[in-house]
Amino acid sequence: MKIGMLLGTASGQETKLADLIAQAQQAEQAGFASGWFANIFGVDAMTAAALCGGATTRLELGTAVVPTYPRHPVAMAQQALSTQAAAGGRFLLGIGPSHQPVIEGIFGLSYARPLAHMREYLAVLAPLIEQGTVAFQGSEFRVAATLTVPGATPCPILISALGPQMLALAGRACAGTITAWTGPRTLRDHIVPHLQEAAAQAGRPAPRVVAMLPVAVTSDVAGGRARISRGAQIYGMLPSYRAMLEREGVAEPGDVAILGDADAVGEQLAQLAASGVTDFIWAPTPLGADREAGLAATRAVVLHAQA
Repeated sequence: MKIGMLLGTASGQETKLADLIAQAQQAEQAGFASGWFANIFGVDAMTAAALCGGATTRLELGTAVVPTYPRHPVAMAQQALSTQAAAGGRFLLGIGPSHQPVIEGIFGLSYARPLAHMREYLAVLAPLIEQGTVAFQGSEFRVAATLTVPGATPCPILISALGPQMLALAGRACAGTITAWTGPRTLRDHIVPHLQEAAAQAGRPAPRVVAMLPVAVTSDVAGGRARISRGAQIYGMLPSYRAMLEREGVAEPGDVAILGDADAVGEQLAQLAASGVTDFIWAPTPLGADREAGLAATRAVVLHAQA
């Protein structure tokens, strides 16, 4: 299992571009395989990945994830290929439909058919990424376009698939999936089997299963879960994440966080690797009075899980 880390914060609002670049360089020096950027209401994730690509040499750089509805698939492909060129072929494009309250409540767009939207979106995006040209006629998109981005190679596309139909689409048409707030049992029994089956039926390579969860070495597991749940309360209210929590048999987002002493955290990470997770994204979660010491201890345990 490759180990990556979330650069900046999950909201993407608090970290400046210069700090993201410094974090990417530090992650590379520490031995992380990848660095990931949220794309919510702060820094644009692909802009950050392009800049960090120029400041690093080995680190894979991914978005987790860029919402599809506000960005036309031609514009998404153009920016993704430009980011891939800037990163020297180390860019991973993570996309997703986001959630109804965001798409309808903020952007004023319809969220009536997210699965059909994603099917058509990929039918435009994937050929542009892979061949540089597309001709597609659908109900939502009618596109004839060609892109030429000097220095760009095709970048892997991953989608934030959680339900069976979206997982099947990810397996058939993408390099894999990115999950968040999804526990080990659900990854093992639901995410991985659906994704692998669809990829095998489509004759595609084994898919990447990218899982992101908060991790912290702490002696106060109950307090840590409560604190994480308070900070992530909105995620427990969104239907797609709520369904994953219920499938896991837990009540709150903090219940799927990886917490405990160093041995317990290491054991939980090993279970994720055994379940079929190929890439793990550590979402740094400082707990306790000594923030820096806690992060350092957690970093060491997380990196030890890399294989």
